Amino acid sequence: MTSSATGLVRILRLAAGGDGVGCLPDGRTVFVPRTAPGDLVELRELRLSRSFARARAGGLAEASSDRIEPRCPHYLGDGCGGCQLQHLTIEAQRAAKRAFVGDALRRLARLDLPDPEIEAAPEAWGYRTRITLAVRDAGRRIGFHRQGRPDEIFPLRHCDIAAPALMELWDAIRASRDLLPPDATHLVLRTDRSGGRHLLIQVKGQTAWSRARELRTALGLQGQDVVLWWQPEGGAARAVAGAPSAFPATAFEQVNPGMGDRVRRWAVEQLGDVAGCLAWDLYAGVGETTALLVGRGARVESVESARLAVEEAERRGDAPGALRHVGRAEDLVPRLTAPDVVVTNPPRTGMDARVVEAIRAAGPRRLAYVSCDPATLARDLSRLLSRVPASPPLRVAAVRAFDLFPQTAHVETVVIVERMA
Repeated sequence: MTSSATGLVRILRLAAGGDGVGCLPDGRTVFVPRTAPGDLVELRELRLSRSFARARAGGLAEASSDRIEPRCPHYLGDGCGGCQLQHLTIEAQRAAKRAFVGDALRRLARLDLPDPEIEAAPEAWGYRTRITLAVRDAGRRIGFHRQGRPDEIFPLRHCDIAAPALMELWDAIRASRDLLPPDATHLVLRTDRSGGRHLLIQVKGQTAWSRARELRTALGLQGQDVVLWWQPEGGAARAVAGAPSAFPATAFEQVNPGMGDRVRRWAVEQLGDVAGCLAWDLYAGVGETTALLVGRGARVESVESARLAVEEAERRGDAPGALRHVGRAEDLVPRLTAPDVVVTNPPRTGMDARVVEAIRAAGPRRLAYVSCDPATLARDLSRLLSRVPASPPLRVAAVRAFDLFPQTAHVETVVIVERMA
């Protein structure tokens, strides 16, 4: 049920996705985007469900002391869904993210833990090394989705959290959009570790595209450092213009590489002395954690489902002797040799229950769980720490949050779990 207006509501806190949380007169919780704890807001577009409600902020009767003017004109003017917290001071953003993690661990995992410390990113803007843009109307409209309206996109002029090199590339693409494939659905702009720039064009169907070299020339960005990739629907990406590049444009890599390195280093350091130990690196990506473990003297078995990522890890050659497995963790982990330590860095959906059970059965002395979603982290920890006969009891030894994505509600967390004596 939808109502047009309903009076004033005080925002009490932020929910994990960044929405403000208030309470309606009838006791129902209401979620209101773009609000701050302490705001007194007038609600509009109230949508009622049986036990909660959603609304948008209308007039602001009282402003929170944590509220600031958003830097990006797209944030309020176009309702950009890429950021959720630009209206908060950076200190308030970090406090909220600490609370997201602490609340999930207490409420969902039933752990008696305080909100964790959070490590701040050195840059609050211009840090993203990858952005994905939706393409509509044969390239005439290219941009991000509107917040809460995934079927709508707005034309992007500039993204303040994207790296300057990506925005330079985007400006050149905008001026040459007529050369894009007419069936393009998404553009992925990214930089690699060496500073090279990549444009991945995803298209609907399988129709070949013949204007790649023409587009690359038109971009005029010292062409040798821009590689164009073309990915047909349901197919693999391939480089179609630019210097030969072994870098797999579709392989996952952290969009804030410097902070990603900090996360991995802290996680591996918390495992203690791993020289001579056998380590599992689960959901290993392009192998950065494997390389850290090998560098500290560990023997490593890694598991990664994306073959291109494993090929990139092999090409880098910085983890000699590592045994790499290609496939799904839930299929492979039960067959691996029992480890001394484990690092697991699953996607947002968390670990399959079979992976959790395999880790429990293997009985490592320490495990570092790197998570990008507090809710699935809490779910998996609850499973790991549950009392199961014949399995070594485990406990949480340390927790730290990392602000990899300033201006957004996303937070990275590392939890260290150790076997009890």
